Amino acid sequence: MPAYVARPADPGPAPAVLVGMELFGVSAHVRDVCEQLADLGYYAVAPDLYHREPSTGELPADAEGRARGFDMLGRLTREQALADVGATLKQLRGAGHHVAGMVGLSVGGHLAYLSATAFDLPAVAVFYGGWLPTTDIPLSRPQPTLDRTSAITARVLMLLGADDPLIPAEQRKQIAEALTAAGVDHELVAYSGAGHGFFCRQRDSYEPVAAADAWGRVCRMLHESRVNTTLRAV
Repeated sequence: MPAYVARPADPGPAPAVLVGMELFGVSAHVRDVCEQLADLGYYAVAPDLYHREPSTGELPADAEGRARGFDMLGRLTREQALADVGATLKQLRGAGHHVAGMVGLSVGGHLAYLSATAFDLPAVAVFYGGWLPTTDIPLSRPQPTLDRTSAITARVLMLLGADDPLIPAEQRKQIAEALTAAGVDHELVAYSGAGHGFFCRQRDSYEPVAAADAWGRVCRMLHESRVNTTLRAV
């Protein structure tokens, strides 16, 4: 399974962060997020979940790329995706890295939420992860991923656009209620005037104010996770 890796300047084991790729694969945006995390001292890894396809790599962020992405996403099962995350975690821990958390972008946001229900992740940041309350994609089957919320032990940061048609107000309410009912330590932020992809500076949907605030929240959460994990290790 190919993966994009961004390493911090200091050599040796470092706190690791998994980055869940978007619909377009391990795109320039995903790689940029990895590099930003590495600049903060994290060992960032973005596995290519499309590795079972005949050809992988970045898809163009246009109608054709979106169609190809949905075609491949339609063949990516929940079991396969969780196996990929599990293999990445095993590789990281075997190399001496402790895992500080996971950051997921769109499809990767859904994967981050799903992974939090299956693995012991300290912190998870979900950027506009869609289809959580539905069964529209194989990742959310057989039962909606949201139905697995009670298994989450991580702190969850949900970062959504209030104008995102993929995650309307009713779904945002469902997500918040599920997290609250399960007693999950969480924060849900819906940015006014922001739509899907507001964090991606390469797209017209980019909202710099919302993106900066969201990134600040992610950095603070990961820092707290990093400190707490280090203290437990000592």
